[in-house]
Amino acid sequence: MSDHVYKMVNVVGSSKASVDDAIQKAVTKASRSIHNLEWFEVENIRGHIQDGKVGHFQVTMKLGFRLDD
Repeated sequence: MSDHVYKMVNVVGSSKASVDDAIQKAVTKASRSIHNLEWFEVENIRGHIQDGKVGHFQVTMKLGFRLDD
């Protein structure tokens, strides 16, 4: 492994379908404007309840990306 320097940003993904879908949407959207994304870390999972059922999921996570040399 080379000596790289990384930066982290916090994002929140949301989805009506699942936690996994919320993660996928957040990573996909972030990758459109941040290059060299290399990892993510889920910090928090929460959701919204509507009529006694899960209305949507929210996932707070850190994304790590490698800074250019």
